[in-house]
Amino acid sequence: MNSFRLLILLSLVAGFTLLFPTKILAHPHILDVAANTEISQDDLLDDLRRAQVLFLGEFHDHVGHHSAQLSIIDALDDDERPLAIGLEMFRKESQAALDRWTGKDMPLLEFLAVYNDNWSMWEAYREIFIHARNEGVKMIGLNIPRSITRKVARNGFQSLPEEDRKALGNVECQVNPFYSNYIRRAMGGYGGHGDQYLYFCEAQLLWDTMMARNLVAFLRENPDYRVVVLAGSGHAWKFGIPRQMLEEAKISYRVLLPEYFSRVDRSNVNVEITDYLWLDEGCLLYTSP
Repeated sequence: MNSFRLLILLSLVAGFTLLFPTKILAHPHILDVAANTEISQDDLLDDLRRAQVLFLGEFHDHVGHHSAQLSIIDALDDDERPLAIGLEMFRKESQAALDRWTGKDMPLLEFLAVYNDNWSMWEAYREIFIHARNEGVKMIGLNIPRSITRKVARNGFQSLPEEDRKALGNVECQVNPFYSNYIRRAMGGYGGHGDQYLYFCEAQLLWDTMMARNLVAFLRENPDYRVVVLAGSGHAWKFGIPRQMLEEAKISYRVLLPEYFSRVDRSNVNVEITDYLWLDEGCLLYTSP
């Protein structure tokens, strides 16, 4: 199959998934990292149900990742334990709009204005938001204003006003070598040292820390809930939000990440990074055969 025909096929599959999401199956290739073996979806779900927080990593524009996330949400929201979806994509200050959306008290066009103020790529996330509304699954805004993290990335945490620094708490760039290498790659190979590296590191840790605090705050008010957290893989892996969450409280959790060759893949993954890996298999990536 030539590249042009493959592109058309991928587009059709993506479009079908968005328009006709009546039954979305999870990714069929799931690696249990500790055992270094593939497991079934049922075995995965059995283990996920043992944890209170589930971090599902993603590449934001990858429709297949969101299909796999939705299949897990769909399986868990029928459980007796109530389910909520934590979102990197929404700021905490937009919580009232999310509550109205899942409470069926906000029309689509009005919600889209709020959504676009927080994030983008609606078509990639559409079915998750529609599902949450239809099923009454609570959604939680975890993020902070992007203007804050941008300022920290440019000029460092100390550039923030003293009042903001006190409210946010102290942020220091203390990461292990693996995380340090991730930050350098995220910077495109530039500024791997000095102030530029330090500031980017502080911004990343601030992001993770505040999302973790907002998550823990929700669970303290709603201890019976299980939360599925949707976040970019650089936040969902164990060095990111989970690490900061454990600084705040002892909460059981699991991490699932999509495979990304040369960063986190079957050749270099370990349990310090993630519990499970969605393997990148086949030409129609992250879809069931």
